[in-house]
Amino acid sequence: MTVNQIIGDSPNQISASFGKRFFAWMMAQSSGTYDKIVSERKRSLFANLQGKVLEIAPGTGPNLPYYPKDIHWIGIEPNPHMHSYLQKQAEKLSLNIDLRIGNAEWLDAEDNSIDTVVSTLVLCSVPNIDYTLQAILRVLKPGGRFLFIEHVAAPQGSLLRQLQSAINPIWKAIGDGCHPDRETWISLENAGFASVNYERFDAQLPIVSPHIIGVATK
Repeated sequence: MTVNQIIGDSPNQISASFGKRFFAWMMAQSSGTYDKIVSERKRSLFANLQGKVLEIAPGTGPNLPYYPKDIHWIGIEPNPHMHSYLQKQAEKLSLNIDLRIGNAEWLDAEDNSIDTVVSTLVLCSVPNIDYTLQAILRVLKPGGRFLFIEHVAAPQGSLLRQLQSAINPIWKAIGDGCHPDRETWISLENAGFASVNYERFDAQLPIVSPHIIGVATK
């Protein structure tokens, strides 16, 4: 029997678990501030949701207040420390939720079974954005929609873009894998959706102020 077997988890596992727990706590504390910035945009984007709605990495549940009560909401949240926050938010809103373990590259849902997939501030941190977009296309019904709000890279050559690239290694370490300089719109345009419509806006935030909001249709 090894020392690790005797004492339980390894130091790396303990560190990773603490990091995920801390990130969940940090998201719970800060999501309200960000939500004030994008609340009107969310309200418009989520106005006509119906049927089966799958949200990727819903975190602590900041999007739940915007959803109709009669949808079948499925959440794929890889960080188990987020789950208690999600459950409390759902209970507060009297919203039935179907919470599943998984990740953005392996969505626990059948092919062609979802009416709408939702992603807010997720595509910046997935390990492989192209795999993630193919997973979204797989689970969406024909004609289904992918709704997204994501922070993205600043324009090439800008001072902000240089700063985003310089700070990227540190930002990923403290932000659960987040890439501040990811050109997410290019991956969306090349993923194979029938249509991709989005607009840019400035969220007035340090480092990650450039955002896109839009709809991609299968």
